[in-house]
Amino acid sequence: MAARKQRRLRKRVAVAIAVLLLIPAFFGLYLYCCVIPKHAVTSLRNGYVETSFEDGQVRYAFVPAMPDDWAPLETVSNDARSAIMVAEDWRFYRHPGFDVVEIYYALTDAVRERKRPRGASTIPQQVAKNLFLSSEYSVWRKIKEVAIAVYSVRALPKDKILEVYLNTIEYGEGLYGIANASKYYFGKEPSELTLKEGAFLAMLLPNPKLYSQSYHDNALTPRASETISRILETMQLLEYLSEEEYEHQLDASLTFRQRHDAVAP
Repeated sequence: MAARKQRRLRKRVAVAIAVLLLIPAFFGLYLYCCVIPKHAVTSLRNGYVETSFEDGQVRYAFVPAMPDDWAPLETVSNDARSAIMVAEDWRFYRHPGFDVVEIYYALTDAVRERKRPRGASTIPQQVAKNLFLSSEYSVWRKIKEVAIAVYSVRALPKDKILEVYLNTIEYGEGLYGIANASKYYFGKEPSELTLKEGAFLAMLLPNPKLYSQSYHDNALTPRASETISRILETMQLLEYLSEEEYEHQLDASLTFRQRHDAVAP
């Protein structure tokens, strides 16, 4: 009986994935010609995004000159950018803009639990949503998000997309960009971020306004500590870290800028 239910579940998920992939294909020509902001996307190859936060709203402007608070990818520590990438989209350098594996698991969970599927958004999808679309959930917005993400991957180097992502996402209330986050939380440049500090920033990203409570309390919450440990464990499983480095990072402490006493791991 359990095996039969499992087969039915897999069949439903397979059908859902097929539909999910066919819909973007069906609307692909329309999206490519009318919806995708091709000029804005391609302008990022040698351009930047200026982020401002006014009246509780974030605004993005595409500019040719590098903003003062922009951190080129090579100036972000490899530890920090690896921790964020692994936490948010560990197949980033392998997929074409969307991740079929994550979509499968998201739909499987949704069918099993009878609820709306989780986002399963890749880094290119998040960039597409943040810069070009609204945050309102709808199937149509999701289709556009995937289409823009796929076009972005074709038009831009993956390193540039990751750089844009790190410099435009929110790390706290009105706090955008990894350079600002690095200085705000740790009083240092992005190039100086340690692996555990990078894992802390990655931990913030699903809900930075809520999860930044650890910083305000100057102590990691149980959820923050668990999530950081899980990110480090994933990095060890993906061979970003050796077993010895993983154990060392678990024991490492964090020192926030606000106070200079160490935070227990």
